[in-house]
Amino acid sequence: MFNTISQALENFSQHQIRKPHTLTKELIDEDVTIAYIDIESEDKKQYRVYIASDKKFLQTVTTIFLEEENSDKETLQDMLLELANLVVGSAKVIAQNSDVTNFNIKTPILLEKDRFDVEYDAFYTLKVGDEKVTVAIKELNE
Repeated sequence: MFNTISQALENFSQHQIRKPHTLTKELIDEDVTIAYIDIESEDKKQYRVYIASDKKFLQTVTTIFLEEENSDKETLQDMLLELANLVVGSAKVIAQNSDVTNFNIKTPILLEKDRFDVEYDAFYTLKVGDEKVTVAIKELNE
């Protein structure tokens, strides 16, 4: 399941950001904005998918979608919630079109943290230049 979600993040970068990117196993160590979406697979396993973004990446996404070049904190937070919806929603479509277990998506939630210090089972950080966004997953049934 995590591979499907990280593939969706990569697809987002390729089709929306349209700049070279790399996937790394380096955690973001600066201030971030964090959102999560809980998902439930057809086999009743529950997961929490985290999206943590630095301000530069969020501003790039906001500029692409809203054509704002200097957004306020609330707009960037709203864009992160939308980014979480877009990435996890895309992963759901990828899963439906492959042999990966299908899942249902809940509503994204903003975490009131500015450091990525949550528990997770797997993660990737996508880097576009010096901009970073991390996607992580945690199984909740454990």
